[in-house]
Amino acid sequence: MPIRTIASLAVALLLGLIAVLMVRGVLTSQRAGGPDSAASGMTPVVVAALQIERGVELKPAMLKTVNYPKDAVPAGAFKTVDELTGKSAAARTTLRSMGPNEPVLTAKLSGPGGKVNLSGALTPGMRAVSVKSNDVAGVGGFILPGDRVDVMVTRPVGKGDAETVVTQVLAENALVLGVDQTSDQDADKPLVAKAVTVEVTPDQAQAISLGLAVGQVSLALRQISDDGVLTRRATTVSDLGFGVRKAPAARRSGGAGAAKPVAKQPEVRVTRGVVTSGYAVVGGF
Repeated sequence: MPIRTIASLAVALLLGLIAVLMVRGVLTSQRAGGPDSAASGMTPVVVAALQIERGVELKPAMLKTVNYPKDAVPAGAFKTVDELTGKSAAARTTLRSMGPNEPVLTAKLSGPGGKVNLSGALTPGMRAVSVKSNDVAGVGGFILPGDRVDVMVTRPVGKGDAETVVTQVLAENALVLGVDQTSDQDADKPLVAKAVTVEVTPDQAQAISLGLAVGQVSLALRQISDDGVLTRRATTVSDLGFGVRKAPAARRSGGAGAAKPVAKQPEVRVTRGVVTSGYAVVGGF
């Protein structure tokens, strides 16, 4: 074989090897999101590495980084996994489910820059329930998000002559989450609303739901530092001290010992326009 042919083959093999090494280096730098990736117009974006359900706290194993063209990066995307799960990062919970390779965005997460979501703001194990409100039940509109209230229901109990009215405490020291569609805890102006949303336990939520169906629910605003426990859970009409005392049975039946009826004193009634006045007649007619 001529020397020229051997030299040509050697040069071709060398050039091929160099080309393979260069391609391998480019692919490796793009996969790592290094300087070569940035120079080629690509940028890293954090995506879901697997199916992530709603309400799950993000962990490093759930995430990975892929390269996106700079002009195609979604708004609210993250560049590194450490931004979401690093030691200095606040814990974030998903507000909606995400499929594999779906970009992780601030609008899909709780925490700074995340979507305002009431379910994410609830204390674990608690429930949010709305109470019908007006200018009286809502304490003149002075109940605002962040306040603490006692929830009460006033309803009739008993039947017939034994029927009375009772006010019961359904929940105490409940946190006000929102007034109508407002949840801004910096609000400082009275707001007469149609509904007040409070945070309560599951049992209290059931009691409030029943109270709305059988009676009139009202709210009592607490002083900002008052977290005391109520000593009285229910109040009846007799507790007010203004009940009408019935006459003894003997007097009602006219039996022995019954009081003699008092004769009604005659009087003259005079009407002037729409005003009627009565004048006692001294000594009879």
